Amino acid sequence: MSKSGKTDNDWREELTEEQFRITRMKGTERPFTGAYCDEKSQGTYVCVCCGNPLFDSETKYDSGSGWPSFYQPIEQQSLQMVPDHSLNRVRVEVTCASCDAHLGHVFEDGPKPTGQRYCINSAALNLERPDSEESS
Repeated sequence: MSKSGKTDNDWREELTEEQFRITRMKGTERPFTGAYCDEKSQGTYVCVCCGNPLFDSETKYDSGSGWPSFYQPIEQQSLQMVPDHSLNRVRVEVTCASCDAHLGHVFEDGPKPTGQRYCINSAALNLERPDSEESS
């Protein structure tokens, strides 16, 4: 059970099969296939599971990796960094601090000013565009 109190069955009912595989089972989408890989729209990228604001589009850049990449989160406390020893490598997994969703990994080869590359699966994100809020 996750921090949200939801079971795997609850998540399966709310998420697509791909979203569940990536966020709840720590999967990865194939490079250059995600909906947000080449996205240039302005807005806020939020966790697909709980809506937690994670990244501002202003910090998104083309890393050439095949996944949406950001050089800093909106707030550091919105993310958790977890050691990942899978694939016989040491990496740092990035998860949502609110619901423990697997988002991707962070690497220390990003651009200035942070030097960080948050390499995030599109299926773990929703983009909230500013124009979608005008209807309120």
